[in-house]
Amino acid sequence: MTISALDPTPALIVIDLQKGIAALPTAHPVSQIAQRAGTLAAAFRRHQLPVVLVNVAGTAPGRTQQGRRLDGFPADWTDLLPELGHAPQDLTVTKRTWGAFTHSDLAERLKALGVTQVVVCGVSTSIGVESTARQAYEIGFHVALAADAMTDTNPRAHANSLEAIFPRLGEIGSTQEIIALLDAARG
Repeated sequence: MTISALDPTPALIVIDLQKGIAALPTAHPVSQIAQRAGTLAAAFRRHQLPVVLVNVAGTAPGRTQQGRRLDGFPADWTDLLPELGHAPQDLTVTKRTWGAFTHSDLAERLKALGVTQVVVCGVSTSIGVESTARQAYEIGFHVALAADAMTDTNPRAHANSLEAIFPRLGEIGSTQEIIALLDAARG
């Protein structure tokens, strides 16, 4: 899992690292994932690159076998975790589907900034992260995935995304590998 390169203008997309999601049981501690995502966000900001912070405030209207709906949240359920260091220049997206590009102007906003690659991390690996990575790939962005800055409520689904899906969508690296590429390219 070694990422080979970052484009000159990548953006970081952090998926659903918010209070309500952080309270769920996950394969890896959300506190560690949030800390790594915050470290990535700080590095992108230091290099004056876009940071996109995404939260989820509902679900798509379709009926599912599982039947679980994400509606009727406590007041702070969608609040982003403080470890992300939300800055005024960050782009924010509130989604009501799995992927951050559906029903949002995110693709247009990133393209207007000259972004050609996205680095994706967050929760849940097999749902929000994977859906956003798939959408980014399908609309023409190069995709990188920060493997140690994501987790899932289902350990098997997390492993499947990392091992079977993500290599087909982009390149996988660690937080430190991605930061090293940023630092080397932007000195």
